[in-house]
Amino acid sequence: MTYDLILAGGGLANGLIAWRLKHVRPEWRVLCIEAQPRIGGNHTWSFHDGDLNPAQHRWIAPLVVQRWPCYDVHFPDRSRRLSSGYASIDSERFADVIGAALGDDLRTGVAITRLSPTSVSLANGESLQARAVIDGRGVQASAQMVLGRQAFLGQLLQLHAPHGLEAPIIMDARVPQGQGYRFVYVLPFSADTVLVEDTHYVDRQALSAEQLRSHIAEYVEARGWAVAACLREEHGVLPITLAGDFSRFWSDTQGQPLSGLRAGLFHCTTGYSLPHAVRLADWIAEQRQLDARILAKGIRTHAARVWHRQRFYRLLNRMLFLAGRPDHRWQVMQRFYGLPEGLIQRFYAEQSNLADKLRIVSGKPPVPVDEALRAMFRYHPRQYENRE
Repeated sequence: MTYDLILAGGGLANGLIAWRLKHVRPEWRVLCIEAQPRIGGNHTWSFHDGDLNPAQHRWIAPLVVQRWPCYDVHFPDRSRRLSSGYASIDSERFADVIGAALGDDLRTGVAITRLSPTSVSLANGESLQARAVIDGRGVQASAQMVLGRQAFLGQLLQLHAPHGLEAPIIMDARVPQGQGYRFVYVLPFSADTVLVEDTHYVDRQALSAEQLRSHIAEYVEARGWAVAACLREEHGVLPITLAGDFSRFWSDTQGQPLSGLRAGLFHCTTGYSLPHAVRLADWIAEQRQLDARILAKGIRTHAARVWHRQRFYRLLNRMLFLAGRPDHRWQVMQRFYGLPEGLIQRFYAEQSNLADKLRIVSGKPPVPVDEALRAMFRYHPRQYENRE
């Protein structure tokens, strides 16, 4: 059978592409293939109100499990509530809504053994053809990228009594730091259920799952919460881009259309990927025809714009990871969250203007000046950044 489009992998980006096309391009024959029993894996994806435009908010709305009008951050010397709206999608809602919409256009529990821009080979011996195949099977290691890591483990906890939170806690850095910037991320989904994630910005993941679970238990105990049950556990390691050779990275893909983390479409400082997945789904839905060569070129151009827009954020990442003591990295974020709220909103939305950038790097730096300068130029622009 020949399809218009085959989506290799049923994660966030490909799931949204398939769902969006089902609504706005129902005439296209689209197949999504996922190796696991359900699409979406075991994740929680969140975004700020300013990350999406009104139309995107409308079409993504059926997937949202909770919205909040504000969020909190806590640091040793600063606590603050920000009025920006915040929302979350979990993998259960994602699988239920999108799986029902796709019906027979979704195949789960099927492993892909080989793919090309126009074909897919399955472990059961089947070979499928398409006008285009998009590979969205998660981040892939590349020698062309210099990455830090955002490692986390989260537990959705049922409590014996209400937790008392009025808003999410996006960062609570009032915890022992260790070998990198550590914070706890807290989402109150109901009066007595809460997702607690122990998160670390590290050069390499050295903590075991058991250590991260222990951190969560300590945090929950310190808040005075009594746990009735752990309803779900999720874990992962998100890439944080410090530098890279964009042209060589895409040359290595050999004309294969990519999506999601595999295409480098995520906020390189925060790791947030949902806004990028929504934008890519919209862009693909606007195409007049599906052709592998044209699609690969178009996605590369789209990714190049994102890469160029994030150049300043990669510089900040180098300062965060390479300047000062690892257990003092929280000071960088504490200073950032003392800046004007509009600046913070634009930062998350990747819309920082020149004044924002000057404000972020001006004043007394929270890391030694000489180390900050060395970090900025450790991966020299002539080596990486100018090859866009």
